[in-house]
Amino acid sequence: MAWHNIAVDVENDGIAVLTVSRPEKLNALNCATMQEIGAAVSELSTDISVKGLILTGSGEKAFVAGADINELAEADPLRSIDVATWGQQLLRRIETLGKPTIAAINGFALGGGLELAMACTMRVASPNAKFGQPEVKLGIIAGYGGTQRLPRLIGRGRALEMLLTGDMIDAAEAHRIGLVNRIVDAPELLDFCRATMRKIFANGPVAVRLTMQAVDVGLNTGLDEGLQFEATAFGVAAGTADRQEGTRAFLEKRQPRFNGR
Repeated sequence: MAWHNIAVDVENDGIAVLTVSRPEKLNALNCATMQEIGAAVSELSTDISVKGLILTGSGEKAFVAGADINELAEADPLRSIDVATWGQQLLRRIETLGKPTIAAINGFALGGGLELAMACTMRVASPNAKFGQPEVKLGIIAGYGGTQRLPRLIGRGRALEMLLTGDMIDAAEAHRIGLVNRIVDAPELLDFCRATMRKIFANGPVAVRLTMQAVDVGLNTGLDEGLQFEATAFGVAAGTADRQEGTRAFLEKRQPRFNGR
C-alpha cells in the first residue's frame, strides 16, 4: 500500500518500524494519518514475518506533537465522539497487538502523540523529548485514552496534574515518574529500541505473548481475575514445545532454540 503520512519498513530480523511523517506539522495526527496508521497496524498484525513494532516520528523535533488543530477547530459534538471512539479503538489494537511495541520518542509527544506512545508496550525517549496532555488549554480533554492510561502509568495524582494544568514535562521527569522506560541519546535511539526488541525475540514467543496478555487482563479487571488468567496462561505455556526446549536448554547450559509452539 502507498503511504502519504507514514512510512513502514519491515526489517530482516522481524522488526517493523512505523514512522509518522508529517514533519511540516510536527507529525500531528490528522484523520488521514490515523487511518494510515490503522491500515498499517492491520497489515502488520497478520504478517507472520513481523515479530515486533517500533513507532517513531520523522525529523528531530517531534515524535507526534498532538492532533491537527485545524481539524479540531471544525469538530462538532457527534463527530468528535466518533473520532475519539475510533482513535481509542485503534490505540487499543496497538496495545493488544500480541507483538511487543516500543515508542521511540524523538521530540514532542503531546496530546494524541503521548496517547499513542502510552499504548505501546514500552517507551524510550531522547533527552530532548517533551511530554504533555495540553488538551484543556484548548477547552477539550484527552480523547484517545489519555485520562485512562496516564493514571495507570504514573498514578492518579501526577496524572491529574498533567491533565488539568496541560503543562509539559521533560524526558528526565518522565523517566523519574515512570512514564518512559529509558532515556537514550537521539543518534542511538532507534538502534537501542532494535536491541531491546532482539532481547525480547530471544525469549519464548508464546511466553512473551501470554505475559503481555496477563498484564493487560489484570490491569483491566482486578487482582483475582488477573491471577486466574495468569494461572491458566502458566498452564498453557507449560504445555508448549517452547517450555520443553527452554528448560532442556537451561539444563544443558546452551541457548534455547524456540519455535513459537
